[in-house]
Amino acid sequence: QVRVVESGGGSVQIGGSLRLSCATSGYTGSRKCMGWFRQAPGTGREGVASIDHYGSTIYADSVKGRFTVSKDNAKNIMYLQMNSLKAEDTAVYYCAAVAWSWICPPLTESRYGYWGQGTQVTVSL
Repeated sequence: QVRVVESGGGSVQIGGSLRLSCATSGYTGSRKCMGWFRQAPGTGREGVASIDHYGSTIYADSVKGRFTVSKDNAKNIMYLQMNSLKAEDTAVYYCAAVAWSWICPPLTESRYGYWGQGTQVTVSL
């Protein structure tokens, strides 16, 4: 069973930075796609960024130039570095995985089969 666990959320001022981490376990294959999604109160879950087996990345337009997704294959950890944070970045951030996949599908919730519990990110004055 693939397990996905996020960490690193918290409160930050507008313009500040945070780094989220996502650790996976229970999956020994190297072929996987990892993604970040977020959900603000009263809205649906939105794709933020993803990274595939080769290190290729996809970003939502709303975070391009501000967020960077990366991974450490040896540790099975994915990161989301969030800079120049805005109030509208406030949300619960979820890590998700697609196992046995060389590349990532579009940032659509239904395409990802394994999910973490989420970590809150709050950006305010």
